[in-house]
Amino acid sequence: MPGKVRRIVTGVNAAGRSYIVSDTLLPTAAVAPGAPVRAGLWATEAAPASNKGTHDPVPDGVILYTPPAHRGGSVIRITDIVPDTQHAYDPEELRRRNCKTTPDRSAKHPGFHATDTVDYAICLEGEVWAVLDEGETLMRPGNVLIQRGTYHAWSNRSDRVCRMLFILIDAQPLENH
Repeated sequence: MPGKVRRIVTGVNAAGRSYIVSDTLLPTAAVAPGAPVRAGLWATEAAPASNKGTHDPVPDGVILYTPPAHRGGSVIRITDIVPDTQHAYDPEELRRRNCKTTPDRSAKHPGFHATDTVDYAICLEGEVWAVLDEGETLMRPGNVLIQRGTYHAWSNRSDRVCRMLFILIDAQPLENH
């Protein structure tokens, strides 16, 4: 699975017939050989989402924010998580991407963050530790973590890239969080 992600989008033509609107590799920008990929695949602005037209909300495969940009929206992306020894997390970068952080959690792991979303985190390749305030668990291919607005970090303690699929759906903020 290394490299860019192939995204196929369907639609309905003027005659009411289904067809392939686009078939692209994302992100559209060049990715250096062996570099981790972060490909935004689709985003919606509301639920229920509209399936009308052919508008592509992520034509270049880049989503600059982590949670959905709109209340009621969603985001789907594939992210390569490089080994911890090759990556330095930046809590300020997480805040710029609309993630919540706290100094005490950032001290535990600089990638600690939370979003007001329900996240479906699916391990596609490699392995990664899901780190929480209290406890952690190792995820391997096929494992799915349902992240419910909680603070968390991803720690790749292996020597290989871990490829994850994330689906984030807007959610009500947790109280006392």
